[in-house]
Amino acid sequence: MTEFENRIVVDPKIMGGKPVIKGTRVPVYFILELLSNGWSIDDILREYPHLSREDVLAAIKYAAKVLREEVIVKA
Repeated sequence: MTEFENRIVVDPKIMGGKPVIKGTRVPVYFILELLSNGWSIDDILREYPHLSREDVLAAIKYAAKVLREEVIVKA
């Protein structure tokens, strides 16, 4: 089991199947958007106290894995 498999879930019944932090409706892409807008992990945890540092790090690791495994097909 990878570091994020127990924290990130994909369920078609939750947020249209987007990857979310387990037990929440907080999608991985939202965490990445916050970080890209200059939020720190501590900022996220202050605004979303139901999340843990490990949840945020799992979202980052999940996104990195997806991008690392992405296959680019040139037309």
